[in-house]
Amino acid sequence: MSQIFERFPDFIQEYIYAHGWENLREVQVAAAETIFETDKNLLLTSSTASGKTEAAFFPILAELCENPSATVAVLYIAPLKSLINDQFYRMEELLDQSGVRVTHWHGDVAQSHKKKLLDRPDGILQVTPESLESMLINRSNDIVRLFGDLRFIVIDEIHTLTGSDRGNQILCQLARIGHLIGHHPRRIGLSATIGDPQKAADWLGAGSGRDTAVPTFDAGKIRWRLGMEHFYIQNAKTEQATDPKDQTDGPAQGLAYDAGYSFMYDCVCDRKSLVFSNSREETEYLCATFRQIAKNRGDPDVFLIHHGNLSASIREEAEMKMKDTDAMAVTCATVTMELGIDIGRLERVLQNQSPNSVTSFLQRLGRSGRRGQPPEMMMVFREEDPLPNTPLPQLIPWELLRAIAIVQLYIEERFIEPPNVRKLPYSLLFHQTLSVLASSGELTLRRLAERVLSLPPFENVPKEDYKALILSMLNNDFLEMTEEKTLIVGLGGERLLRSFKFYAVFKDSEDYTVRCGSDEIGTITTPPPVGDRFALAGRVWEVEELDIQHKLIYVKSVEGKMEVSWPGDFGEVHTRILQRMRRVLSEDTVYPYLKENAQKRLDVARHVARNTGMLEHSLVHLGGYSWCLFPWLGTRAFRTVRRLLARHATEFGMNGIEYEGCYFITFKMSRGNDYELISRLAEELREQALDPETLVSGSEIPIFEKYDHYIPADLLRHAYATDKLAPDEATARIWEIEEEF
Repeated sequence: MSQIFERFPDFIQEYIYAHGWENLREVQVAAAETIFETDKNLLLTSSTASGKTEAAFFPILAELCENPSATVAVLYIAPLKSLINDQFYRMEELLDQSGVRVTHWHGDVAQSHKKKLLDRPDGILQVTPESLESMLINRSNDIVRLFGDLRFIVIDEIHTLTGSDRGNQILCQLARIGHLIGHHPRRIGLSATIGDPQKAADWLGAGSGRDTAVPTFDAGKIRWRLGMEHFYIQNAKTEQATDPKDQTDGPAQGLAYDAGYSFMYDCVCDRKSLVFSNSREETEYLCATFRQIAKNRGDPDVFLIHHGNLSASIREEAEMKMKDTDAMAVTCATVTMELGIDIGRLERVLQNQSPNSVTSFLQRLGRSGRRGQPPEMMMVFREEDPLPNTPLPQLIPWELLRAIAIVQLYIEERFIEPPNVRKLPYSLLFHQTLSVLASSGELTLRRLAERVLSLPPFENVPKEDYKALILSMLNNDFLEMTEEKTLIVGLGGERLLRSFKFYAVFKDSEDYTVRCGSDEIGTITTPPPVGDRFALAGRVWEVEELDIQHKLIYVKSVEGKMEVSWPGDFGEVHTRILQRMRRVLSEDTVYPYLKENAQKRLDVARHVARNTGMLEHSLVHLGGYSWCLFPWLGTRAFRTVRRLLARHATEFGMNGIEYEGCYFITFKMSRGNDYELISRLAEELREQALDPETLVSGSEIPIFEKYDHYIPADLLRHAYATDKLAPDEATARIWEIEEEF
């Protein structure tokens, strides 16, 4: 350790002394050993607030001091602008002393700031994938001048990128830069939550020609303050309608008392807190509810909001107030505050309903508890009080079960979801074909295919499929063949490339910008008529004027709260979570973090599950022709079983197949019984392995990603069967269900 410390230049040693560190942390020693003593890539995965950023940059800065770079030396890529804006503020002192310049480069950065880097490329460049794509297309002739002596590429929060189009876009960009500058710089990946480090390391190093080191660290003893509480959504009866702490007089309080919302308010109203919800809709409604409760109680309004559809100024206000040690602030947020923004001494995290994954739970929990304190999270669940005739599946508190399963999986096994690997990312293939051709000017078909198919994300794409895509792009004017038989970007491709939205590979909607006077509030998807009201930024707005041509909505602020909706999905759930949920129902364990109401709700659910036989028999008769299947499978395998059932609908007289999340499938069955149905499925799967292609009908056009609209339908069906279904897992589960008989 002393040898590592001595390798650091004086300004790093002084920084360490100034912060009172008596020893280098384990992660810092491991990172320095890899960077100083090998030429490998590096994957650093350790807990939140463990010092991964410093661990990576101490040896990087030491190397640059010993051997300065003639161009940009370090490319730092992060998935969020806010993360780029924030990441180095706590290291400003260190960077000032190093003399290494740091340049931010994304859509909100002024051109004058970018011009300084273009005039004198050096130091560290912090960039989003979208801005890097723009550089590759619009400044292709500058790439060697900017990055010719590039030494390191640091990719932050890689758990959000592995297996996604956006992450694979980065791999394409790094391969293209490496091709242009003639070498592949070392890559360093950072994350607190990696489920399968080797799989993540393989992703990080793809196409680099280097091995990737993955140091391991003792996870240590879990120190959390964790609680879960449950409430039924109360009716607005007279005796329930009044908040005991309401300071207004008379019946016109304007807020029906809801014990769940009031409990959540009391959890955070006097503490610097983050309140996470799983969607923008829930975030907006919860923020408006908190503001309304504060007004009714006569409390100060300390509530802020943070999500992707808000203006940069509103998001930045929330970030700054959360960092301000003297300001009292509570921010309602989505995933945009989940990643590694250091917001200082956060006292509590409140989670509305269950997180979607173990990864998300750990990231959100890790926002609190910095500066030596244990992380603290309260999860609150609200659901309708079941009626006597409520069907069996709705009697189970699925969100509560999922949260318990997520916590137990990590406590018992340190389980974190492994990264998904996409084999056929055709939307990205379309995008990169246009991008490569736009940056090159023109290429022969052979050269284009060599350039694009050699990019790491496309190693599994058959050449025949790429030929089909190219032919489709030619037929639809995205590409054009010249008289010399070379390919150039066609008129349709030029239209896409002219928009800055082309640089992003994630879906974006044609949003309308909302303005109140000179203030930009954010964006919404559908413009309401003049005089109508809608919710945004935790407030309600009335439309005063519409400018459809320029996609502008002018509004004024009004009192109240409303629900709002945006298109979107909630991601995939891993099968291990569903399996652990089943165990939660079957075991008698008393979990110490459950509060009184949550424990009672779990006791009732366990009683229902045992009395109905749903734990011993996955296919349960609900009476008459009604049946319910509990597959206990994650998203992809659940989807596969659902399609397998639908394939046999005619044979067994099935109709009305419905489902909720990955929890259950209900249907009517007029012919046969449970044994005959499962036996038929199991026998078929024994006779012939399940081909996922047979579960996708020839009339389907499965569109998920941004450029899927431009992909031939046959290719989309092939990609869906390959990347969205799990035939092996589904087959094994059907055989397990057969054994229940």
